[in-house]
Amino acid sequence: MSLTEREYQRAVSRRRRNRILWMGFLLLPPALILFTFVFLPMASALLFSVYDWNGLVRGEFVGLENFRKVLFDPNRNWFLFNAFKNNVIVFVTLMVVQNGLALVIAMLLAREPRGARFYQVVFFLPVILSTVIIGFQWKLFLNPIFGLVNKSLHAVGLGEWALPWLGLPETALPAMMLVNAWAWVGFPALVFLAAIHRIPKDLIEAARLDGASEWRIARDVIWPLMAPAVTIVVVLTFIGSFNWFELPFIMAGLEGSPAYSTDMLGLLFYRTAFGSISAGGTEFGTGSALAVLIFLFIFTVSIIATKFLTAREVELS
Repeated sequence: MSLTEREYQRAVSRRRRNRILWMGFLLLPPALILFTFVFLPMASALLFSVYDWNGLVRGEFVGLENFRKVLFDPNRNWFLFNAFKNNVIVFVTLMVVQNGLALVIAMLLAREPRGARFYQVVFFLPVILSTVIIGFQWKLFLNPIFGLVNKSLHAVGLGEWALPWLGLPETALPAMMLVNAWAWVGFPALVFLAAIHRIPKDLIEAARLDGASEWRIARDVIWPLMAPAVTIVVVLTFIGSFNWFELPFIMAGLEGSPAYSTDMLGLLFYRTAFGSISAGGTEFGTGSALAVLIFLFIFTVSIIATKFLTAREVELS
């Protein structure tokens, strides 16, 4: 090998080494953050769940006893099943109302009406707002005495419709779901809109030339080709619905008021692990067992749903 070739090989090796070092430098901070705030808490929860706890003091090893309490103790599992039912209701409702409305908005914006960019900003703006701000804002709007909603109903002659929205078991959860839909409809709308823009316009124009109605074009052309976006929206909606904590906590409190009609798995975990008026003192072991069960459920269903929906994408393509 000549001197020039050796120098070239050394230069290539040096560039490769520098590239690896630079990638490591860039990946190390997020990896440390992920390990510190995700994997380490998960491992801690799993460890805490197999021990008995006396306040902050770890007791003896109890194995799966804390899991048995969460799932089969009649004094506890009613709260678990009630919270799980509410999370399921939230998921189904957000899939139908929030994501259905987002799809309609995306279809309308895809036609590029006048001011389309402005409408995109308007619909997405609530997404970037803090959940704390949204929760307190709508809690004031829904106040039965001076809230904007009831004041507006009285102003238009519909005073009999004015209700204590967050004070009735029949209306508290639906009101919160509508608030969540208002706050987050912009995200799936933009995901759907991006998917529609990726569809070749020639296909849509060809369908129009063949005499297909706008409904048939949406159903038979646009919707099947949006499968990847649907996968993203469905999985993220599922994860968000079963991690629902901030909005019900701010608008209804830790007890899932009224009468546990807004109780969620996240609220139940917090009450169990860190204590509350109804749960009493802290129960780190039982709370950690509940956290492990919630994680396993969300992780398992998300993987299955992703595989199923991804397979559907392949079939449609």
